[in-house]
Amino acid sequence: MTDKLLVGVERAKALHELHGWAEAKGRDAITKTFQFKSFGQAWGWMSRVALYAEKTDHHPEWLNVYGRVEVTLATHTAGGVTEKDIALARKMEQYAAS
Repeated sequence: MTDKLLVGVERAKALHELHGWAEAKGRDAITKTFQFKSFGQAWGWMSRVALYAEKTDHHPEWLNVYGRVEVTLATHTAGGVTEKDIALARKMEQYAAS
């Protein structure tokens, strides 16, 4: 995976394939709010994502309040959304579904 910015059709296609993700307002990033039934479920999901993020050296911005986790993804070294963000979003979706 590279730090090449995703733009235009390439970016629209990637976002279309992700459930519930959208362009962040006011910056080059994507965002989604995940809702879990409890704090424990949210924390467990965040722990799984954190281990993956550490392994891939690509970390999310997130805010957790009880069962809600608001996520923003951008590749800071590239100044916007790259394939790294799409891959992390896909992994988050996978973990949320399991």
